[in-house]
Amino acid sequence: MQSVTSVRSKADDDINARMKHYLVTMGIRTTCFFLAVVTQGWVRWTCVFLAVVLPYIAVVFANARAPRTAGRLSPVTPRTPHREQLEK
Repeated sequence: MQSVTSVRSKADDDINARMKHYLVTMGIRTTCFFLAVVTQGWVRWTCVFLAVVLPYIAVVFANARAPRTAGRLSPVTPRTPHREQLEK
């Protein structure tokens, strides 16, 4: 049995955090596309590079899960029912 402190976070919380990170990264990529069109020189090529590389980074981070932590196992001792509960 796991104690409350060793239980992992809810799957929904993990998925929401990864989705938020993905959307932020893809928003930055969209901005890079726009800046690549309106800028010149090294800024343009940096934006083109980021627009090409950011999808890979976004997918890798979106698929990454939190590491599993080893929980402590402790024995469970069953409680004996009270006499009143047995008579019911």
